[in-house]
This record gives sequence, structure tokens and C-alpha cells, in this order.
Amino acid sequence: MGRSNRVRYSRWDGTQVGFEMDATDILSEITDDLLYHGDLNAALRRLMQDGFDGADGERLQGLREMLDELRRQRRETLESHDLGGVYDDIARELREVVEMDRDAIDELAREARDSGDARRQELTDAVAAERHASLDLLSPDLAGMVRDLQNHDFTSSEAREKFDELMDRLREQLMQQYVDQMSGAVENMTPEDMARMKDMFAELNHMLEQRQRGEEPDFDGFMERFGDFFPENPQNLDELLEIMAQRMAAAQAMLNSMTPEQRAQLQALSDQLLEDMDLRWQLDQLGQNLAQAFPDMNWNRRYDFSGDQPMNMADANQLLQQLGDIDQLENLLKGATNPGALAEVDLDRARQLLGDEAARSLEQMAELARRLEESGLVENKEGRLELTPRGIRQLGQNALDELFTKLDMDKAGQHEMPRIGTGHERDHSTKQYEFGDPFNLDIGRTVRNAIQRAGSGTPVRLTPEDFEIERTEHLVRSSTVLMIDLSLSMPMRGNFLPAKKVTMALHALITSRFPRDYLGLVGFARRAEELKPELLPEVSWDFDYGTNMHEAFMIARRLLARQTGTKQIIMITDGEPTAHVMGNGQVFFDYPTRPETRDATLRQVMLCTKDGITINTFMLDPNPYLTDFVEAMSRLNGGRAFFTTPEDLGDYVLVDFLQNKREMLRGRRAG
Repeated sequence: MGRSNRVRYSRWDGTQVGFEMDATDILSEITDDLLYHGDLNAALRRLMQDGFDGADGERLQGLREMLDELRRQRRETLESHDLGGVYDDIARELREVVEMDRDAIDELAREARDSGDARRQELTDAVAAERHASLDLLSPDLAGMVRDLQNHDFTSSEAREKFDELMDRLREQLMQQYVDQMSGAVENMTPEDMARMKDMFAELNHMLEQRQRGEEPDFDGFMERFGDFFPENPQNLDELLEIMAQRMAAAQAMLNSMTPEQRAQLQALSDQLLEDMDLRWQLDQLGQNLAQAFPDMNWNRRYDFSGDQPMNMADANQLLQQLGDIDQLENLLKGATNPGALAEVDLDRARQLLGDEAARSLEQMAELARRLEESGLVENKEGRLELTPRGIRQLGQNALDELFTKLDMDKAGQHEMPRIGTGHERDHSTKQYEFGDPFNLDIGRTVRNAIQRAGSGTPVRLTPEDFEIERTEHLVRSSTVLMIDLSLSMPMRGNFLPAKKVTMALHALITSRFPRDYLGLVGFARRAEELKPELLPEVSWDFDYGTNMHEAFMIARRLLARQTGTKQIIMITDGEPTAHVMGNGQVFFDYPTRPETRDATLRQVMLCTKDGITINTFMLDPNPYLTDFVEAMSRLNGGRAFFTTPEDLGDYVLVDFLQNKREMLRGRRAG
């Protein structure tokens, strides 16, 4: 039976199994990949390729694993079967028919001899000699042997019946080459069935010609008359034609896989058995029309069988269909650039080829993008998925949560300010309570939420989802610029992802916990530039050489000049300054560090110090050159230097930032 490559999906209603992962879980799975490469669509493609563990612990297979299994199946099939067996099987059965009739001829002659009737024996011997001669002169090729036996005067009625059965079976199998076992109409074909099939092919050709002329064919009328030929139930002419093209391309693949001699034998056999030339013409015409309409259907596909296991024609048909399904599924999986493309997979066929686990995995992965969109974390813009502001916040929260879970409870944690209230003033705005927030409950709004959720009446029952708390404003405001090194050495040494995670986490921390504080972002490599928070997930490293701290400090000073409160720069780097901006605006670069670059950078440090800006540096590679520079910078500025590793970077930055906030608040209260 032919198969369509389409499947319909319905909206998840909560009754289906296997959809335990919500959108935030999916985003968590790709957080590291997205932060490292800065490409949401590529991160989803790699998630599809590699697979992942669902929330219930169930493993979702990746496309790479499925493709490996399809290739293994194809390889084992080709290495174990021999397409030449198609003809060996037919030849063997024809030889059995011939031997059966020879035995019958000999038996007839023996009976005549035993009868004692000389005249009967004479006549029988003459007939036996003639019929033996007829069998001796059978053509050696299959088509010729079939033709000769059709004209042969069989002695054995059993041999004649077996030959007729073989011819009927061969006619059916040859028809399968063209129509891929179309429904029950192929089995036990009657002249009426053959005529109806011929009419169906003629009408298909007519509709194709109408389509080429720009006319609208009568698809509904065609399906009323011939719909039983198409158990796939195509919904329009395009689906119908694609089904037929798939069938005929599979039949063509068998011909392509044969040797020239084998193809010639099959053609001759087909001409001998399928005597309706009009049917043959309609089939050939349909094949040409479909090849023009679907040029990408791979009509030249062929398979190199190298095994020794022979196949009869029916087995060969089935095997070629399976190989075609493997090719089709493989091409679809290889070409799937986003999860939505997997909705085109025929899940029933995927289940037959790859098993239940793979089919469930494909079904779940096809839903990834939809669930991300419906959650509001991403949006589709001209065919590409992009993070929404909510998605960016969630990405930062993921990075922040990961870093906080690494901290011991006696460190900052998410309880960084246990004495909230002292030193704060009401902001006159509220927010939904989140774990770790100070429990300054707004009673009115909380009760209103409960009533809106459960309806009026008493008692009013509260749940954690109803809690709404008062925002507070810190009386002590700080302004921070985070300078992150984007030079090529960062990814080469494995420092880029931890640094970017810290950047996302610090942004999430300040915007959610200290909304009155300011955070500016500056990235620096050969050149430096301000980074916009909404574009932060896409930030990647620079493939050019150079570490331009000089220009980064200039931009940071400009950003902080517009702010109030305590000002600081947090710099994350793994290299000493090797570039600076000259008076003409051009960048000077050299390695190792030249004195003019070092001096220009330290002048900016002195200007920061004059402006009251503290510089705290987190070094990921404490080589002697960087250590000497940072120590000189600390002597000029008074800021601190931390020698850390990629694994501990987040702990150092967040703990230091929160401890500074505590000290600022304690100083404010003491004053």
C-alpha cells in the first residue's frame, strides 16, 4: 500500500501522554547552546539532532540516532539480498511446470504401451514426441519461455493450472511495479478491473494536462469514481499526484537497480503478459507527466544489492518500497531545520521503521517550537524564531538559578538581604510573589486575586499563586557597567560560556531584585561596543585578534557619567590589553602588549578613579603579564582583583556584587 508523508496534528488537550516538558524546560535545555552560539534556531536544531531527557526521565531520541538506524537498515538490506533472484524464482517455477508436463507425457506414453493396443501406442508415441520437442525448443529467455508455453499444448491439466496461476501472479506483480499494490483492485484482476484501472490512469493524465494549461480539474468527481484506489484519502489534487509520484518513483527505483539484462528481461516479460497496449501507453504517459510535475522525486534512485539472499518479485516489490520509505524519512529528517518541519513525518511509518520510542520522540520534538511560541518565550518572524523580551528574561533567570544553586546556603543564595524593610521605602507598586522575595504582602491585591481565581463567597481560600507583594525601593542606588572580554582567546580557553552566563545572570539579578540600579554592558575585543540587553543572547566572540580594554573603559565612563549613586565597573577577562584607540580613531594592535597600549589603558583607569568609579577585575587566566597589569590598575584605582576559574566565576561575581550591596545598605543605616 502506498503511503503519504503527511500527518495531521491536533492541539494538545491534556489527555495525551508524553508532553511533560513545558516551555521553560525546553528553554533550559538549550540555554548553554544558545548563550554560547547566540542563535536560537541553531540551538533548537542541535537539540533535535542530539535528543534530550524529558521531565519524566524518558529519553527523547535525537535525529542523529534515528538517521544512524535508518542507514544501518539500508546497509544490512542491500548487503543481504540479491535482486537477480526475481528471475531465478520465475525460472525455477517455469522449469517445474515443464518437468510436470514432461512427466505427464511420459505417463501417457507408458499407459499406451501397457494397453497392448499397437495403434494407440503408435499415435501416443507420435504425440509424445511432438510435445517433448515443443518443450525442448522452449526459448531460453523468460519472456520467450512464457510466450512458448502459452502456445504449448499441455498434457497435464495440473501443469496447465500451475502455469496459469503463475501467469496470473506475475501479471499482478508486474502491475504492482506501476501501481504499488493499489488497494484490492489489483488482486484477482478481472477484465472489468483492468478497464477501470485504465480509465483511472487516463483521467489522471487528463487532469495533469488540465493543470498544465491552467485549468481546474474535477478532483472531487475523480475521487467519487476512483477513490477506492487511494486508501490514503488525499484531500486535494496535489496530494493525489504526490502519492502517485511516490508510487511510480518506487517502481522506477527497482528498474534502475537492475542490470541492463535484467531490465530487458522484465520489459519483455511485461510486454508478453500485459497485452493491453493502451494501458501500457497510459502508464508510460502518466510516468512522464509525473516526472515533469515532481522533478525532485528522485526518479533516478537506484540501489546496489550485494547479498546472496534471492528474492521473488513480490518480495522485491515490498523491499524496494521499504527502501524508498527509508530514503524518504532520511531525507525529511536531514532536511528538518526546525521542529515544525517534523510535523510532515508519517508517524505510523516512522514507528514501523524505527519503533515506538522514535515515533514518540518525533511527535514531541515537532511540538517544541509551538510550545515555546504559545508560552510567549519566542515568536516567529519571517520564518525564524526569535526570543521575546520574556524569553530573554527567562534565559537570564536560568543562568541566575544555575549559579545560585552552586552557592552554599550560608553564602548569598537568593536570600541576599534578610532584613528587607529597614532602609527601604515603599514603591507603591506590586508584583507576584516569587520564592526568595521579601514577604511584604499586599493584603488587598492578594485577596482580590483569590476571588478572581475561585469566585466570591466565604471563606476566601488563598494559594501561593494569589500572593502579591509590595515592591520596595532601595535608598542606596548603585550603577554598574559589566565589561566582558569577547576576544578569540575566550572560547579557545573555554572561558566564553561562563562569562556570558555571568553577564546574563547579573542582568537578571539587577533587573529583578534591584530594579532601581543601573547595569550597562560593554563587550570588547579588537574594538569595544555597548551591548543592548535585548540583544545579549545573540552576543558572540570576535574572530579578530585584540583585547581593547582602553576603548571599553572609555565607553563605560561615558555610560556611568549619566548615572547616579555608587559607580563601579566589573571587568571579566583572560588577557592583558593588546589594543587601543589612537588619536586618529584607528585601532593599534600588537602582541605582546606594547608600552603605548598599556599606558593608554592605565590613563583611562586614572580617569575612572577621578570620576569615582571602582574597577573590580575577575581574571580567568592569571598569567604574569595580566597579573602585573591588573595589580598596577588596582594600585591606581583601589579596586579589587580576583583570580578565578570558569567553574567559579559566577560564584565570585555574584557574591561580590551582593556583598557590596549589603555593605552599602549597612553603611546607609549606620549613617
